[in-house]
Amino acid sequence: MGARMTLSPHMAYCEVEVMKEMTFAQKALARAAGKEYVDTGEIINANVDVAMMDDILGPRIEIAEGLKELEAEVWDKSKVVVISDHYTPPCEIKQAEAVKFTKAWSLEKQVDYHEYEGPCHQVLAEACYDQPGTLIVGTDSHTCMSGAFGAFGTGIGSTEMLGVLVTGQIWLKVPESYRIEWRNTLGRGVFAKDMVLHDCGTIGHSGATYKALEYCGEAIRSLSMDERMAITNMAVEMGAKAGYIPPDEKTLEYLEAHGGSRECQLLYPDEGAGYERNYVHDAASLVPQVACPHHVDNVHDVTEVEGTLLTQVYIGSCTGGRISDLRTAARVLKNKKVSKGMRLFVSPASREVYRMALQEGILDILAQAGAVIVAPSCGLCLGAHTGILAGGESCISTSNRNFIGRMGSKDAKVYLSSAATAAASAVEGRIADPRGYFAD
Repeated sequence: MGARMTLSPHMAYCEVEVMKEMTFAQKALARAAGKEYVDTGEIINANVDVAMMDDILGPRIEIAEGLKELEAEVWDKSKVVVISDHYTPPCEIKQAEAVKFTKAWSLEKQVDYHEYEGPCHQVLAEACYDQPGTLIVGTDSHTCMSGAFGAFGTGIGSTEMLGVLVTGQIWLKVPESYRIEWRNTLGRGVFAKDMVLHDCGTIGHSGATYKALEYCGEAIRSLSMDERMAITNMAVEMGAKAGYIPPDEKTLEYLEAHGGSRECQLLYPDEGAGYERNYVHDAASLVPQVACPHHVDNVHDVTEVEGTLLTQVYIGSCTGGRISDLRTAARVLKNKKVSKGMRLFVSPASREVYRMALQEGILDILAQAGAVIVAPSCGLCLGAHTGILAGGESCISTSNRNFIGRMGSKDAKVYLSSAATAAASAVEGRIADPRGYFAD
């Protein structure tokens, strides 16, 4: 515990101001506010390190006109990135016009622009915008995925983003934190997606509203960066403002491999930091998890729901389409065929992931099994295009939400799972326990 001493000229003793120990969220927001200490519940004026917009809630929604009305310019072009991902490739004129406007505005403002490269959160990671210790805001709720790198990432609305673009700052309330410890290591056929689905079922879809989730423990440390991203991505599915995994050698190796050269500050919670809640789970006893319709916290062990008939499987999105997910799916599907009548869509999480999967022969394995390989995109995840569901159909997906109408018809059903469970289900034509495919 730190202390700051001040000597009063009118007194013969020292006044000692004790600096309380802080969680990660407190440290990150103290840094962003230029303060030594911030307390939970405190409203701060934070300096933003990265401002990300997408094509669905980006420049064309309030922002472009707002800047004109204010006669203002972007405060720092080097800190703004725009990624067209939800409407790419467009399937209708309205979507095409949105992408056209987003691109034209970005080029005019001379900010970093990406399109047809995949979901924005994966692109942020690969472009090394996700730096430890930084404050990242984006017009998509899953911006919390940046927490896998030890950043404070959070989603904001278009009106808030307008303020950020003009001032470079945002008001934030310092959240209370939940500490989630995963002990031991995962068994065969069980993955990070199962861990976070279990957390959703335990905490509830609104049980962590405006909290920060801090993950720790042996099972978390053993995860690859791909799997860490799957965990922090879904912090918002419990209502959380941000997720966090302590940065380590794996974090720095990922950034180095992707050309990251920005200065960063590794932030860790103090040993005596206070948490509103503490959760302790045993990874070794976890079985594959499935979130059933129509809520992400309606979670069951796969053994409770296996055998449920399906019409479609989707492996992709910013939650479950990374190279590790595709490798897992290929392991299950190699020398096998998708069940007759089943549709299997595979969408690599980015152009880079697509290229890696192509070079490794993964896409060929999946295609030979009967998968349809589609472009890196958010399209199917939010029911915008590329494989949406009809009434009465059911899909198991590696994405992050299963709300009514999320992937198409309001009369369709969506289940959430790991890539392993999804791939096994594609083979069997019904929800399946994947552990048998990892026995050797």
